Amino acid sequence: MRTLRTPDERFAVLPGFDLAPHYAEVPDGDGGTLRMAWVEDGPADGPVVLLLHGEPSWSFLYRTMIPVLADAGLRAVAPDLVGFGRSDKPAEIGDHSYARHVEWVRSLVLDALDLRDVTLVGQDWGGLLGLRLVAEHPDRFAAVVAANTGLPTGEDDMPAVWWQFRRAVEKAQTLDVARLVQSGCRTPFPPDVLAAYGAPFPDESYKAGPRAMPTLVPTRPDDPATMANRAAWAAWADIDIPFLCAFSDGDPITAAMGPVLRAAMPGAAGREHPTITGAGHFLQEDAGPALAAEVARFVASIR
Repeated sequence: MRTLRTPDERFAVLPGFDLAPHYAEVPDGDGGTLRMAWVEDGPADGPVVLLLHGEPSWSFLYRTMIPVLADAGLRAVAPDLVGFGRSDKPAEIGDHSYARHVEWVRSLVLDALDLRDVTLVGQDWGGLLGLRLVAEHPDRFAAVVAANTGLPTGEDDMPAVWWQFRRAVEKAQTLDVARLVQSGCRTPFPPDVLAAYGAPFPDESYKAGPRAMPTLVPTRPDDPATMANRAAWAAWADIDIPFLCAFSDGDPITAAMGPVLRAAMPGAAGREHPTITGAGHFLQEDAGPALAAEVARFVASIR
């Protein structure tokens, strides 16, 4: 597997995000290894909150949430998915698969970091990967916060706006990652924030991950990931850990998944699920402190 590594100088100026990165090697699934990056803050012995980002962002997305969580006594851990942020970037679109991304996150979180009693916070692909991870390793997780995400199996069609996004990514000769993130937010980005979202990708050769991810979402019942996701749904029927849905009020992509998760997850029953107002798809960007406060309140309520 041919991989690329973004030069460190690309991350020299990141507004509001001065946490030092950490690195670990994980198996690449092709006989080699990949370096994955993460940042963290908060007490080392505090309850762990795992913050998983999605397409096409990176841990920078959580920069306004991490301080709130750390101040609440939580250990906030925010990895960069393979192909994103400071993590290594497999150079070919075909190197990316749903199963590989689940395994890469598992290798980092459960093996390299050996995290236990974890509260997952998953948005976008952070939920597609995280909900699979919890279903397959429920003994390592204490709770889940699902934020603008889901666990598709291909039986239900994706919304039209998502198909527009996928086709735009597939057809774009030059993929403007920063503008893609901006398009999913209500808050206009200043130039330094736009630059930070573009920082992981010096040129088009680094963008196999962002180009691949939309094509990996199951959109038909015979998708390669469908069987594993169906198995995850079956496992979730018997997982009664606390489950909170914290969706925004302005995401046309995942809005329909909120009621599905609230009805299906045993740990969601009888719980008051907040709506994060004034936020689009990337609610961490539009309303990060508000979402972080809900996460902190939730963790405190179950301990």
